[in-house]
Amino acid sequence: MSNFTVKPIGKVRNNEDGTFIEVSKHYIPALQALEGFSNINIFWWFSDFDDDQSRSTLQTAQPYKGAPDVIGVFATRSPLRPNPIALTTVDVIHIDYEKGVIQIAFIDANDNTPVLDMKPYTPSFDRVETPGVPAWCSHWPKSTEESAFFAWDEVFTF
Repeated sequence: MSNFTVKPIGKVRNNEDGTFIEVSKHYIPALQALEGFSNINIFWWFSDFDDDQSRSTLQTAQPYKGAPDVIGVFATRSPLRPNPIALTTVDVIHIDYEKGVIQIAFIDANDNTPVLDMKPYTPSFDRVETPGVPAWCSHWPKSTEESAFFAWDEVFTF
């Protein structure tokens, strides 16, 4: 097995002005031609869960109501996983190309979370017309837009 070197390209900023991806100065040229994409996929590091215990957790007790009693971490979006990599599709509000700052609507990452990479959301590669999900989560929203108004606190068991 090989080890991999991953270098953050920026960080998440959450403050009173909103939610942002701040791209490191070196990577600002990589933003060229991103305008026009309404959404981007952000790959980020669950930095608060990068420890031996979190990385060795392979199963968890029922995290969602109605789910099996024990569920593997690959069937969750839990931060506890062998490699604490996360993916969130975000809505782009504004891009400041000079400063390397992308204002986004929301991301489920904490302030100062390292951003590893980003890719434009393109329906031809990212959209699945009729995705299949287990019965226990079939009542969840069918889009990120619907998720904003969904009572997630009624789904999670923690």
